[in-house]
Amino acid sequence: MVSYAVVVDDDRVFKALADPTRRLLLDRLFERDGRTLTELESELEMSRFGVAKHLRVLEKAALVVTRRSGREKLHFLNPVPIRLIHDRWIDKYREGPAALLADLKNELEAE
Repeated sequence: MVSYAVVVDDDRVFKALADPTRRLLLDRLFERDGRTLTELESELEMSRFGVAKHLRVLEKAALVVTRRSGREKLHFLNPVPIRLIHDRWIDKYREGPAALLADLKNELEAE
């Protein structure tokens, strides 16, 4: 069983999400959870060391959790920090003036 972290450091999450390679790794884990470093490395044009470094940043931000299975270390997406960021920083801007301006912008760009 994989345990997911509850305490989230917003700064670490934002820093982790700022890098396109780390976002790609999260996308890969979203597609299929429980991947090894070797599997993730095979999908990127990057060294094993580079992928491992990115995974460590994601682990420190609690966006990825790991579990040992025999000799392998499996990586799993932890969506909780992203949801907490959404609830704290994004959701409140969906309604009200910001939402109206975004809708207006989209309508004007569509014309």
